[in-house]
Amino acid sequence: MFVIDGHNLLWAVQGMASGPEEISDVGLCRAVGRYLKQRREAGEVVFDGTGPRDKSEFDKIDGVEVLFAGFGTDTDTIIEGKISANNAPKSLTVVSSDNRLRKAARARKANSLKSEEFWSELMKELGRKRVVDEPTGKRGGLSDAETEQWLDFFGIES
Repeated sequence: MFVIDGHNLLWAVQGMASGPEEISDVGLCRAVGRYLKQRREAGEVVFDGTGPRDKSEFDKIDGVEVLFAGFGTDTDTIIEGKISANNAPKSLTVVSSDNRLRKAARARKANSLKSEEFWSELMKELGRKRVVDEPTGKRGGLSDAETEQWLDFFGIES
């Protein structure tokens, strides 16, 4: 399970960007969702504040749950609560460069990744080509016996 400090990661990603394009919070969450799906992991991205009035774009993101801290609290407090409430902290990975959260993760023996490290890993993983098991017949074609069997099945003389 990944718990990600959304604004911290967004800030790190924008600082790492090499070009005029800037990633949005929705774009960031989509990338995180694809990464987590590829790894078959669950995850949450937590942002400060209430977020945009229309959250429908976040609802469409597959592979990750997007949360907003709301009024009266902040992302760090929410994530610290998730760390302390987790029943299996060794299987938890906290993504933030915030020392407060990294210290809380270490105290519970949870994994901790700095935002820049996580984003580099994410980009590397999403850039890899996936090897898909293909049926042997796809590249090699049908054997002569299989071809004859299909021709017979469809009543075609060879």
